Amino acid sequence: MKVTIVGCSGSFPGPDSPSSSYLVEAEDDERVWRVLLDLGSGSLGPLQRVIDLDHLDAVVISHLHPDHFMDLCGLYVARRYRPDGDPPPPLKIYGPQNTTARFAESYGLDASAGELAEIFDIQDLEDGADFQVGPITVTPRLVSHPVQAFGLRLEHYGRTLAYSGDTDSCDSLVELARDADLLLAEASFQEGRDDVRGVHMTGLRAGQTAAESGAHRLVLTHIPVWTDQHVVQAEAATVFRGPIDVAKPLVSYVLAGFPAPTS
Repeated sequence: MKVTIVGCSGSFPGPDSPSSSYLVEAEDDERVWRVLLDLGSGSLGPLQRVIDLDHLDAVVISHLHPDHFMDLCGLYVARRYRPDGDPPPPLKIYGPQNTTARFAESYGLDASAGELAEIFDIQDLEDGADFQVGPITVTPRLVSHPVQAFGLRLEHYGRTLAYSGDTDSCDSLVELARDADLLLAEASFQEGRDDVRGVHMTGLRAGQTAAESGAHRLVLTHIPVWTDQHVVQAEAATVFRGPIDVAKPLVSYVLAGFPAPTS
């Protein structure tokens, strides 16, 4: 299983990265399957540097804040209006409750008119309800955020990726990340600066989650431009003894022995 950081800036696109988006690729005997985790503001552009958009098999939206789903609008345009033939079959989109209504409102569609269903097949995520995308098993769990939000666990032939989405530390995230090869965890807040709870993690809390879950590697992501990456990485290192990276755009991790990241 290969994970590519498409965008990793927290809350809005930064000067060096779009908002959250992560491409997961996994093979079976037939072909490579591709699942996109979130498609936040500005991420559709660099995604096209990584894959042909027609090669996506599914998009999983962790929650309905713009920095995690807004570029679905551009993907809709790319699939519906391309001039070289009919649209491809509807793309599976998995998201929280009200994803259909929220997307239709964002793009200006009548969700009941039938046009949307020709392009996207939108399915609701349910807490703890596994589903398959080819050989990849995806498990969503509700996490701690002001809107309905899910963390995600992806498993493929014994390798596991855990993705926090946006959340404060919580028991469900620890279980989601249990013994994961890689925990992709948000670290938007800094200790001593951000006291509000139930919204985001600090680097310290991301590190505690990695340690409690037994994750093998921690990659910190969703770091806003006003949060010092070195500070949150140092916070995490006080409690987690495994490898800790800060997410960088277009860097990939292969979940099989962890060779050096490739860009």
